[in-house]
Amino acid sequence: MTADIVRTGAELELAARVIELVREVAGPAAEAEVTVRHDAEALTRFANSAIHQNVAEATTTIRLRLHLDGRSASSSTTVLEPAGLRGLVERTVTAARLSPPDTTWPGLTPPSPLHGSAGHHGSGPRSGLDFGFDEATARATPAERAERVRDFVRAAGGLETAGYCRTTYTSAAFANSAGQAVEGRTAEAAMDGIARLDGADGVARLAGGRLAGLDGAALGARAAAKARAARNPVELPPGRYEVVLEPEAVADLLDNFALFGFNGRTFAQKQSFAELGADQFDPAVTIVDEPLGSRSEPAPGLPFDVEGTPRESLVLVRDGVTKAVTHDRASAADAGTTSTGHASPTSRSWGPMAAHMRLEAAPPATEPEMPPAGPDSPIAESARPLVSRMERGLLITDFWYTRVLDQKALIITGLTRNGVWLIENGEVVAPVSNMRFTQSYPQALSPGAVQGIGSESLLLPDRWSGTRYAAPALHLASWNLTGNASG
Repeated sequence: MTADIVRTGAELELAARVIELVREVAGPAAEAEVTVRHDAEALTRFANSAIHQNVAEATTTIRLRLHLDGRSASSSTTVLEPAGLRGLVERTVTAARLSPPDTTWPGLTPPSPLHGSAGHHGSGPRSGLDFGFDEATARATPAERAERVRDFVRAAGGLETAGYCRTTYTSAAFANSAGQAVEGRTAEAAMDGIARLDGADGVARLAGGRLAGLDGAALGARAAAKARAARNPVELPPGRYEVVLEPEAVADLLDNFALFGFNGRTFAQKQSFAELGADQFDPAVTIVDEPLGSRSEPAPGLPFDVEGTPRESLVLVRDGVTKAVTHDRASAADAGTTSTGHASPTSRSWGPMAAHMRLEAAPPATEPEMPPAGPDSPIAESARPLVSRMERGLLITDFWYTRVLDQKALIITGLTRNGVWLIENGEVVAPVSNMRFTQSYPQALSPGAVQGIGSESLLLPDRWSGTRYAAPALHLASWNLTGNASG
């Protein structure tokens, strides 16, 4: 990455300086919390099978939230010089004094140590963790990203391709006037590409903590195989179909669960389907929010939230039973519980959301042994054992343009994308044109509705919401297809 990596400890020094300025300007009674975050992202885009854009951006942002005389205000700046820091403090103090009383102020996070796990990475003496951070990914060059793009394009075998290869680096620190002070860092690489032939698209996506782990050739070959197999699709009548959803489609379920289902704000407002302690899902379903990583995976996120609450794994669903929803300090106070470490700059408006969602894969022993797939098979390896069990149903690669029709029941409408196939007796019979669906996501995973879960989870890039996913393929008894996209 062309952007410089901030020196370890620099953000914590800046945060401490802002706290000192708050005491100087507003007095010792002011409650203040400061987040200093350095974000660097580099993106190599390609279209028409050629790189057409390489961009890099690095920004350090200081965010101050202040509670003074019963009133609250927040502000931010990217000006790091002393005058910029003082200006940030002075205008935030002025804004707080002009604000209405804040009766929902939850107080400050007390001094709390960060949680550690074998997959978690952080930096600095206050975290003591550096297990998974990949310096090479944080410093990746345009040439290194271009290598993955080249391999993707070559593996597509002459098909038209488009997509991106991205590397990101974040280092951040938090301090408040109650004495909490923590820091951490994270790096990620992601690739998302399509191959196109005769109007048919195939897709391949992957994310991870190390750029070296992204195989552009494997992704390009997968996208091309799907595109070749998706030509000349047939139309099927609307109705309920047995389906195997590939990980890309399962990610949409996780995204909507995070935003609307396990959100502590929507839960408190009784706009969520979640019922704590209830058997709402099939016993095969376990969903976990894992900001600290798991197994051999590097941590996808920072080890603390914007209120300085240490993050840790949160089991949302265990063996089909809804166990928890996500909270920041405000929603936790309303619910009479504690924060789960899900505060964000938008959580007081949109609610606290899980941002590192995992649907647990099934143990490998539960799947039948499969012969090697042919090079033109459109079925992802993780989905093949599930497809082999279907008498008649659909294999669906991806969903897009999904929108909520009923938030309480989480009824979603959207379209299939990037490949749908009719399966009979475990074999691909024909490609199918894209279809619209209208489906309650919790109902699709309800007790008895899950026929199987793949034994491999894919790490997938974030979408618009910033949520990242680890998703296996999913075999469901019923999915409600309500129309053809062409009609």
